[in-house]
Amino acid sequence: QRRVHGRAVGGEMAGTSSLAPKVGPLGLNAKKIGEDILKNSKDWKGIRIKAKLTVKNRVATVAIVPTASALVIRALKEPPRDRKKVKNIKHDGNIPFDEIINIARIMRPRSMAKELSGTVLEILGTAFAVGCTVEGQCPRDIQEAVKSGEMEVPDS
Repeated sequence: QRRVHGRAVGGEMAGTSSLAPKVGPLGLNAKKIGEDILKNSKDWKGIRIKAKLTVKNRVATVAIVPTASALVIRALKEPPRDRKKVKNIKHDGNIPFDEIINIARIMRPRSMAKELSGTVLEILGTAFAVGCTVEGQCPRDIQEAVKSGEMEVPDS
């Protein structure tokens, strides 16, 4: 059983030229795997996601592993964009704090933080990097509020 990781744009055919060197030595067809990634990433249309291929007996199963930024961008509920025409998009929407906590719960197994509040701070940092606001405020201000205890984060 082997694992192969790759990045692709959701809802689009993954480039066979980038997949071939990774899956070719395992005896797999890059075009077929590109189509599998396309099928599994339909609901992540236009967002860059990580695809995890698990290869067992020359049969590949594709799992989509969402990154923190992909989850934040998805929470903004923006219309899907055409990558070829629209460049350097500004994600200037607003996300409720509850949604940040939900994203933190999804990311919890892959986070290095001891508690959920630490993971929430990580997601707020990602929201700042993406360029959106949380509860109408800058994510940095919300981070300070979480650290000082003004905003409550549930234990689990």
